[in-house]
Amino acid sequence: MLTVLFADRIENWPAYEQALTAALAEAGIAARLVLPPTEPATVDYIVYSPRGPVQDFSAYTRAKAVLNLWAGVERVVGNPTLTQPLCRMVDEGLERGMVEWVTGHALRAHLNIDFFLSHQDGVWRQEGNVPPLARDRSVVVLGLGALGGACAETLAGLGFQVTGWSRTQKTLPGVTCLSGAEGLRAALSRAEILVTVLPNTPETTDLLNADTLALLPKGAVILNPGRGNLIDDDALLAALDSRQVGHATLDVFRVEPLPPEHPYWAHPKVTVTPHIAAETRPASAARVIAENIRRFEAGETPLHLVDRSRGY
Repeated sequence: MLTVLFADRIENWPAYEQALTAALAEAGIAARLVLPPTEPATVDYIVYSPRGPVQDFSAYTRAKAVLNLWAGVERVVGNPTLTQPLCRMVDEGLERGMVEWVTGHALRAHLNIDFFLSHQDGVWRQEGNVPPLARDRSVVVLGLGALGGACAETLAGLGFQVTGWSRTQKTLPGVTCLSGAEGLRAALSRAEILVTVLPNTPETTDLLNADTLALLPKGAVILNPGRGNLIDDDALLAALDSRQVGHATLDVFRVEPLPPEHPYWAHPKVTVTPHIAAETRPASAARVIAENIRRFEAGETPLHLVDRSRGY
């Protein structure tokens, strides 16, 4: 019988205990679920969260893999004690949550819903406020991994002119795919609505800065459900104040929870959401974890194995 260590916050244990028990049984895996402080040398797999109690992996000499509960792995991939294979979480529930957040806020911007919500004053303002059709609106998605690609395809399915950018060239139906430095400049120059779904790497830190924000069409809208480090906060605030950027809806930040005194909270052109775009759901995440354990035990290629050389 395998021993699977649940190394997340204890308050999440009841939901995951039920979901993991069901998923492991469905996958035909005989396993016992345990909590820290279980003897490390007895653990076969670690279900891990960066906010959990396990940060030193050196004692887990028997562990065959660390199965991350988050899509992002930047908080653990550089851990020198981590010698086990690491798999990030990409599950159907997380993906659909991201797609729905992005689609909802893209339509909110496209239809200028904020304007109408703030003008419920008895004045009929039809002239100049009829939105274009989606086919006449250019949307750019930075990052075409599992989450970004799903967002790009969904927006294209709604009829938007969708351009996607990634570090390496990708191909997606209905999406104009660009890559590299010149591709990034071309993508930004057409981004009436810009969606950022990139990982946290040295190359993406401050990717949206004073220079790159200046490439956007004036009044562009930014949606960031990706990583907080992608945006130079001071540069974005300056671009909002100068009207180079029309609005920013931000779900992720360099410091979370976002401090009450942060200027984003009070800025009239910023919407803050509390890191809810792509939350891991126990039921669907448990099925991904069980499938990866099954694959490791069968000697098959695991899902979403992290490439340590690239950091994601």
